[in-house]
Amino acid sequence: MYQIRTYNKISDKGLSRFSKDQYNVGEDVGQPDAVILRSQKLHNEPLPESVLGVARAGAGVNNVPVEEYTKKGIVVFNTPGANANAVKELVLAGMLLGSRGILQGKDYVNTLGDMTDAGEMSKLLEAEKKRFAGSELAGKKLGIIGLGAIGSMVANAALALDMEVLGFDPALSVEAAWRLSSNVRRMESVQALLSQVDYVSLHVPAIEATRNLINAETLSVMKPNAVILNFAREAIVDASAVVEALNAGKLGQYICDFPEPCLIGLDKVVALPHIGASTAEAEENCAVMAANQLMDFLENGNIVNSVNFPHTVMARGEGGCRITFTNENVSGVLGNVLSVFAANNVNVIDMVNKSRNDVAYNILDLAEKPSEDVIAALKAVEHVISLRVI
Repeated sequence: MYQIRTYNKISDKGLSRFSKDQYNVGEDVGQPDAVILRSQKLHNEPLPESVLGVARAGAGVNNVPVEEYTKKGIVVFNTPGANANAVKELVLAGMLLGSRGILQGKDYVNTLGDMTDAGEMSKLLEAEKKRFAGSELAGKKLGIIGLGAIGSMVANAALALDMEVLGFDPALSVEAAWRLSSNVRRMESVQALLSQVDYVSLHVPAIEATRNLINAETLSVMKPNAVILNFAREAIVDASAVVEALNAGKLGQYICDFPEPCLIGLDKVVALPHIGASTAEAEENCAVMAANQLMDFLENGNIVNSVNFPHTVMARGEGGCRITFTNENVSGVLGNVLSVFAANNVNVIDMVNKSRNDVAYNILDLAEKPSEDVIAALKAVEHVISLRVI
């Protein structure tokens, strides 16, 4: 039986993927083989040595101490794209809120509670509606920083609204490029993009390179009526710099999913309570993807959508035994492991070796299960971090 510890409320649709005859799943599992979570912060959470993998049912992993887990050989998974449609739809809603006086008009209508004459109300609204007219999205320029799963969906949706779309992503993957319309104009820098757009939507992770990506310097090149949409991460925008720009008339609006004290009560700010990926469908999709990835990892050793280990997949053959091991990414380790097999007449049928930064991961299919002495010898090979027999 595999043991799975859960944190937070994980969708039943995802948890039902774990068959009851193979998995024991719950919040109180004592010695888990893996952990599945949403927003639980694990930085100060003691994790049992039994843990082999951690799956975040969502895209961001800033609540997981990835570097620490990598050193221990713990694979950290996320679920990129599973909540992309939910965020895309909220970004589109944000653009509409930023273009038309929707919220302002609603607030104004709510002040008319003392009126009893419908005709008089209609006459008044007809006279006042020009204050909330706004402008259309069609023909406007949208800049997208980060063209991954969500950014590419936003780009394609904006094109369908007859917007002109400019994009910047220095690390655009081949997979993302296939999703992206050829009508998106690629820009060479953040500054070049910001200087031209009416709206900018941010879709980058919160890492050191993106911290305060939007700051006083980058804000200074933007149009004074431009709208910033941040449904990615709080840390990529310097909120105090945004407030200064808004107050100085150098920025049109800031629409985000990350309220901060300095943003509360400002007329030109629409701050939502981090609801971008909180639809029922998104939570189900994330939970299902996380569960599937954990099962494939625990049962077959395959790694898909890990943020700290290389993508490593090998089909299972009939019979035999599968071994996986993690090692520091230095030369000679795989050769030393294979020499242990050779010295003990263990036949390796198939294998795959992948590396990512400082870690390497290996899957080997053997003709038969090796002895305990051979397994002990493998674990003793220098620079081997962890080893599993599946």
